[in-house]
Amino acid sequence: MSHEASEPETPHLDFQGTTPYEDYVQADVLTHLQHPLSDDPGEMVFLVTTQVMELWFTVIVHEWETAARSLREDRVQVAVDALKRSVRELEALNASWKPLGQLTPAQFNSYRSALGEGSGFQSAMYRRMEFLLGEKSASMLVPHRGAPRVHAELEKALHEPCLYDEVLRLLARRGHPVPDSVLRRDVSRRYEPSEAVEAVWTGIYSGDEHAELARLGEALTDVAELVWRWRNDHLVATRRAMGAKAGTGGSAGVAWLEKRAQKNVFPELWTARSHV
Repeated sequence: MSHEASEPETPHLDFQGTTPYEDYVQADVLTHLQHPLSDDPGEMVFLVTTQVMELWFTVIVHEWETAARSLREDRVQVAVDALKRSVRELEALNASWKPLGQLTPAQFNSYRSALGEGSGFQSAMYRRMEFLLGEKSASMLVPHRGAPRVHAELEKALHEPCLYDEVLRLLARRGHPVPDSVLRRDVSRRYEPSEAVEAVWTGIYSGDEHAELARLGEALTDVAELVWRWRNDHLVATRRAMGAKAGTGGSAGVAWLEKRAQKNVFPELWTARSHV
């Protein structure tokens, strides 16, 4: 019997059509979606990075919708697992700023005109992320009136409970005194902080830190922290590339991003910590 190491088997190389990998991943579609409108080589980096962000938005929305559905069904651990996955995905999303984070004004200006009136606030998938976080605004549907399918998906998301609504409904079912005014609020409007909800979280955090609801609270806090970091990274990258100039698409640019960066999602999870 030979003691020589056997040669590795040759992988299957001959396929009748496209490869099974291509059929599953659709890599050829993805790698031919880039159509730069300027001659500047930096535009390709901007374009691909922005498309990668859109893909991360998509998977994060999937995770948060999974978490919301699981909370409705009282499957807290399934929700926590989805939230924890989204934390790793948010870390990857936030890292997407790295290729853009050190753009000089001259570098950005070399292809900025290619954007025309395009702006990140027009991203439908990012808007769905914001809606799931409780940042609801009917006016943000307006840019999508010309795309019926996208508009319908956003309108549906606008009128559905956000992720935090499902958390608070779960807390109420578990016997915590979440006010009816919070449980029956108009879910198509932005979530506003409640002192009573803050007191509920204070009670949860004053108890067993390994209890199921405390672990849920920490998973939500991890998400909220990374959302805050996303907003700040966006602010810094924009400030570095264009200073205080008006943003693309008629937005206020840095001024608008500064206002966003000051806000926390799941607010009572942060303020309750002062009372534990």
